[in-house]
Amino acid sequence: MNYKHIILLNFITLYLLLSPAFGQSITGTFTNLANQPIKLVGFNGFDTYAIDSTQANEKGEFELKFSINDIGMGYLLSEDNKSFVVIFAENENLQLKGENFAAAEIIAIENGKQNQFFEQFASEHSRREQTLSAWEYLEKIYLKDSLFAVQQAPKQAIETEKTRIKAEDSLFLANLPKKSYISYYLPLRKLVSSVSTIAQYRTEEIPATIKAFREIDYTDKRLYKSGLLQEVIESHFWLIENSGRSLDSVYIEMNKSIDILVANLLADEEKLNEITENLFKLLEKRSLFRASEYLALKLLNEQGCTIINDFASQLESYRAMKKGNTAPNIEFKGDIFAPAYKSGSIPKSLSDIESNYTVIIFGASWCLLCPKELSMISQHYKKWKTQGVEVVFVSLEEDENTFKTFVGVFPFISICDYQKWESPVVNNYHVFATPTIYLINNKQEILLRPNSVSQLDSWVDWYLVQKNK
Repeated sequence: MNYKHIILLNFITLYLLLSPAFGQSITGTFTNLANQPIKLVGFNGFDTYAIDSTQANEKGEFELKFSINDIGMGYLLSEDNKSFVVIFAENENLQLKGENFAAAEIIAIENGKQNQFFEQFASEHSRREQTLSAWEYLEKIYLKDSLFAVQQAPKQAIETEKTRIKAEDSLFLANLPKKSYISYYLPLRKLVSSVSTIAQYRTEEIPATIKAFREIDYTDKRLYKSGLLQEVIESHFWLIENSGRSLDSVYIEMNKSIDILVANLLADEEKLNEITENLFKLLEKRSLFRASEYLALKLLNEQGCTIINDFASQLESYRAMKKGNTAPNIEFKGDIFAPAYKSGSIPKSLSDIESNYTVIIFGASWCLLCPKELSMISQHYKKWKTQGVEVVFVSLEEDENTFKTFVGVFPFISICDYQKWESPVVNNYHVFATPTIYLINNKQEILLRPNSVSQLDSWVDWYLVQKNK
């Protein structure tokens, strides 16, 4: 072998080692997509990314490439934003034929074994689930209705058929090719899709289902490529929330799941930050504040991990400003607008306000949600005042005219020192986003951290109004 051959061989070897793509492809013929652009999109954690794109020819034929790094789930996307879910399977080219992506029921998978398994299970599993729910309904009639409860044969037949359907589903999954992506994906998809049915009709399966969620390895790359990461987290905590437990028991179970999740993720700080921040926002959105507080303190007290700055600021606000803590006093420096008070009687600080409760809201005119939330407060202000609730709006404006124009229509106290995020008040209250709301009592103890004015108004109606009747 001469010198030139050695160089060529080394170049080919290096190319094969460095190149992630070995010509794996998705080819399709879709008659209604002639001359249209087609995109191939993959999943990566909570996000998607473009893998390849092309334009179908006049016959609707196209070819798209994917690499070994894309193995997992994704979808084809047409110009009209219609999509068709596909599996990027290792060493497997996919061949499709149909009219368009919207008519999934008539798309033929002419080549691609894992995609064929996916299509078969998607069809058969949904029919099994529907039939199983029907048998569950009949079983309850035969167990509880005195007209049918004495009939032993039908009850036994129903139980036998339920067992057969479940076994058939399990056997399909067990017979999938070992180490294939589909053998990982379908059980996960089944777990997620079964949650609402289990919570409503098969409550005896709730403990085992929660256990299955807790056993998921969140560091597994296959999970990140599944497109199910968001659904896995939401379904896990939704099931606990809707498991029929008392509220205290719900929080105990959520805290247990949080402990397991954090322990699983400690070895991968990037995933730890990404997933726990997503979970934190989810718990806040659902007003599960005891659980979000537990997660915040859990992460802040964990010595084996580093939390990124922005997320750490959110978590720190929970440690410093959690329910039961004393809120810092606020000196009303800068400009103050208080139309409900006569000249000379305007409070000079938070501690000077004579009310049983005070709402403190941080925001600004440039905040997308703030104008709507502050307008709602204006509408409720008269009612709140009759229940002993005062409002202090801390504005993060930098311009005097903007502040005065914005707050001029509000009936409650508004203050601004024009220092925006550098304001001592903002820093003392660990505010990292707007709007941020606190409810304190006349001892300046933090009672609530509402995530909306609607939630706060509900507290006034249910707690104060009922209490004062």
